[in-house]
Amino acid sequence: MGIPSSLASMRASVSFILLVSLICRELYEVKSVSEAGEVAMLPPRGWNSYDSFSWVIDEDAFLYNAEILSKRLLQYGYEYAVVDYLWYRKNVNGSSANAYGYDNIDPWGRVCPDPDRWPSSKGGNGFKEVAQIVHKMGLKFGIHVMTGISVQAVDANTPILDVDTGGTYKKDGRTWQARDIGLKNMTCKWMDKGFMSVDTSLAAGRAFLRSLYRQYAQWGVDFVKLDCVFGTDLDAKQIITVSELLQELDRPVVLSLSPGERVMPSMSNGISNHVNMYRITGDDWDKWEDVAAHFDVSRTFAAANKIGAEGLNGRSWPDLDMLPLGWLTDPSVQQGPHRKCYLTLDEQRTQMTLWSMAKSPLMFGGDLRHLDGSTFNLITNPTLLEINHYSSNNMEFPYVFSTKMRRNRLRSLPHRFMNLVHQNNAENNILSTSSCEDDKAKRWTISSFDRDLDQICWQFDTNRTGVKSYCLYKRDKKIKYKQETETFQLLMSSTANTCLGISVNRKLSASEIRSVSLHPCGKTVNTRWGLNNDGTLVDLISGLCAIIVPKKVNVDAGGIRSWIATGRRGEIYLAFFNLYNQRNRISAKVEDFAEVLKGNFPSNCSYDGKEIWTGKQFHMLSGTISMMVEKHGSVLFVLTCHKFEN
Repeated sequence: MGIPSSLASMRASVSFILLVSLICRELYEVKSVSEAGEVAMLPPRGWNSYDSFSWVIDEDAFLYNAEILSKRLLQYGYEYAVVDYLWYRKNVNGSSANAYGYDNIDPWGRVCPDPDRWPSSKGGNGFKEVAQIVHKMGLKFGIHVMTGISVQAVDANTPILDVDTGGTYKKDGRTWQARDIGLKNMTCKWMDKGFMSVDTSLAAGRAFLRSLYRQYAQWGVDFVKLDCVFGTDLDAKQIITVSELLQELDRPVVLSLSPGERVMPSMSNGISNHVNMYRITGDDWDKWEDVAAHFDVSRTFAAANKIGAEGLNGRSWPDLDMLPLGWLTDPSVQQGPHRKCYLTLDEQRTQMTLWSMAKSPLMFGGDLRHLDGSTFNLITNPTLLEINHYSSNNMEFPYVFSTKMRRNRLRSLPHRFMNLVHQNNAENNILSTSSCEDDKAKRWTISSFDRDLDQICWQFDTNRTGVKSYCLYKRDKKIKYKQETETFQLLMSSTANTCLGISVNRKLSASEIRSVSLHPCGKTVNTRWGLNNDGTLVDLISGLCAIIVPKKVNVDAGGIRSWIATGRRGEIYLAFFNLYNQRNRISAKVEDFAEVLKGNFPSNCSYDGKEIWTGKQFHMLSGTISMMVEKHGSVLFVLTCHKFEN
């Protein structure tokens, strides 16, 4: 099949696609939107353009991917077709992910699709025609949007639309414009030339956002992926305002937050009930380090009972990010799909199994025009999809052991770090970053060094307050930032002439950590820090806090992991994950299931079942379940209880 060359050729096949999609919906019983208009009652599934097209996708390529989504994946619950970021940016020489002056802006300061890439948007149509075609395919249509307002709109001081009058927004005897609502001190950290937050405490700020989301609804948008408001760029007021505005609409819209770099469960408190999906890691790409980085954070959110909690007009789901499988591009490049996924088949199975056991939304990222059989079979595996939508009691199972370790409760990698023997010198440790919600960040104290400098020191042992093993030097310099905040600069030594700061001008992948680096000690806020009462040392630009970790990290230390869940027919799902760099036998005692499943575990059972990747059958299993697991691989057991006779 060739790629359709125009909207006309696409429309010719819509009637057939609609018939197929309706049949698929009858066959696939999942309904993500209920009769009452609830959304995301199950983890959403779909396709997103970012992993394969970065920001350069055009109308024909998007609609052709949507056509394949409808024909091949809709029957498996993949129902959202989402255009990722910068659909409004001109794809010309000089343009880039953080370029200024290349965005298409309407007279009201709102971004609109680039007409060269989205020809049906001409004449002020926006995405109306694209959404109509997508809807006729039986799919739902989604877009990626950035925080607040465009920097271009603020510089142009565009007027704000009053959606009630159709004219310029006026209040308190004055006309309001973009410069009145843009918060220049809250630009998106990784796209500071592109967007900034708006002041939602102002009625004019809310009026601007209302005009945005009313426009999206008029286009026919069903899914909004809102970026640069969570994690490092947390803007809780804007998130809540957008959520409230979506509830004013006459159509249900799923609200997704991205990215969620360095998120802790406490950050989602007061946020998750206003959204339907929220990213809890940096961008996930097709490298093993990124996959492995999701184990700790997914365990933490499961333990905090965040999976399927109350959300906007439905439920909310911690999001482990898209599935970068199949035919892909590279992060933030000005290039479409050109290479295969770098993950091995075992690593891909590990990713898909963890995403399913953690009940993450499943958003496929590969170019569907080149969907190969192996990838298709993986993302449509019936057991994984059943687990992803219908399992319960999903959590990490800590009672596993292997040939590399004695049987014991699993401990997380960060926890093991803190048990290492640290020496009182910089050679064995490095300065890194973490969320300020992380308890490990609350270890800094201040002590006097001399008349001009104080020491700020890290305590490795919080039970011994006199033991300070890593010290920085605090220098007060008269730099105005916020009157209520005592700020200072940090030096690595008492004689240093460069200051410590954190660079935030690019997005990170899931396995990366914002590093602390040296910067000129100029009269700017770029190197300003504050010491909070809870012992956290916060960088005022990134909002991240400093921590100390060992310089030499054993990449094999991730070891083994396991997850467990129960099925709607009484089955037990058990997954083993081998994070080591060689094959490893992983085992668990059946009797330990009761330790985590409690009342959801039937006693006096033996188990029949099979492992889904090998097809190996198990019968009358009552003692130890054990299997060899490949490097970076996984196994997944489906176990059915058979009661012992009394």
